Amino acid sequence: MAAAAQPKPEVPSADPQVDRWARVEPLPCLLTIEIPVPGFTVAGLVGLEPGRVITTGWTVGQDVPLRINGALIAWSEFEIVQSHLAVRLTELA
Repeated sequence: MAAAAQPKPEVPSADPQVDRWARVEPLPCLLTIEIPVPGFTVAGLVGLEPGRVITTGWTVGQDVPLRINGALIAWSEFEIVQSHLAVRLTELA
C-alpha cells in the first residue's frame, strides 16, 4: 500500500513583508470613492432612473476620498482611460 503524499511546506520568501500579506491578500474588501452631492433628498433618490444626471459638489481636478471598508486610505482623482472612467491615486492617507 502506498503512503499518502505529504504536503510540501511553504518556502518563506526572502522579503518578510511578502509573507506578512500573503494570508490576507485574497480577502474581499469594499472600495468606495466618495463624491459629495449637496442638497440630495429622498425625493431625488426615489426619482432616480437610467440616464438621469445628478449635479455633484465635485469639480474637475479636485481629489476625492478613497476608502476601504469605510477607512480612508487615499485621495484620488477621476480620469477617462479609453472609454472607461478610472480613478488615479494621488496621495496615500
